[in-house]
Amino acid sequence: MESTYSSKPAMLYNAFKYTVYALLTFNVALFFQEELLATEQTFSQGINWVDVIQGFAATIDTAAWLLLLLLFELETSVLADDTLRKPNIKVTFIGLRVFSYGFVGYALYGYFNKMLLTYNISPFVVDDLCSMMGQGYASIVSLDEYPLLDTDSCAVLADQALFKLNGQQVLGNTSDWVDIQWLAWLDVINAATWVTIVVILEMDLWLQLRGRLQGSLVSVSKIIKMVLYSILLVAAAYWGLLGDFLDFWDAFMWLVAFVFVEMNLLHWQSETSEVIAESVVN
Repeated sequence: MESTYSSKPAMLYNAFKYTVYALLTFNVALFFQEELLATEQTFSQGINWVDVIQGFAATIDTAAWLLLLLLFELETSVLADDTLRKPNIKVTFIGLRVFSYGFVGYALYGYFNKMLLTYNISPFVVDDLCSMMGQGYASIVSLDEYPLLDTDSCAVLADQALFKLNGQQVLGNTSDWVDIQWLAWLDVINAATWVTIVVILEMDLWLQLRGRLQGSLVSVSKIIKMVLYSILLVAAAYWGLLGDFLDFWDAFMWLVAFVFVEMNLLHWQSETSEVIAESVVN
């Protein structure tokens, strides 16, 4: 669907849209920085290639989604229908989709493994926790933040029932572990919900290119996606309440980005309906 926007409001709209896309691109670097620091504690003995997806799930996931976002933008707003139907374009887009969805699925697997990792804990008994400062032990701040044990964290954790991540030196009380277990589950739910949304979007695009996205199919698609987007909005709000700004910011930006995709698709459907109506009249 080649874009026909040329007015000043449309230019401002596009400028805002591509600014959001640029900010999402920057988020890849932010997630990499955050996860790199986290893996220094959760994989203190070193991370191998098998564990990369577990340690850098958010970075890989965001990068793969950026490629998918670019494909959706090209299909719903930039390229003309005739261009999208060309065999070489079809093959290229299919190849890029297989590549992207492979990493999206791999990242979902990584989130699931990361969630399981948070349950791999055992009781940790020590008489004087503060005496262990400087020995590589870390405390829990959030799912991806494990600062080394210091005077403040030692004072908070002292005289509490502690649990340690098996094979690592990450310590926390019951509340700390429950909190990050919930956050890990939220990552899994969020990723699975996004996968479901893009499956529906792919069906919408397939039907749209064949002139079949009409009537009840449009209504059903909208209702299902509204429910799924609501789940994502709740997830973003939960991250915001917990003070995890990067996760909240990223979740919110992705919702905004896919609002643009939905608006592109709506405009495309409107133009297609007008073309069909004109052909019937003529």
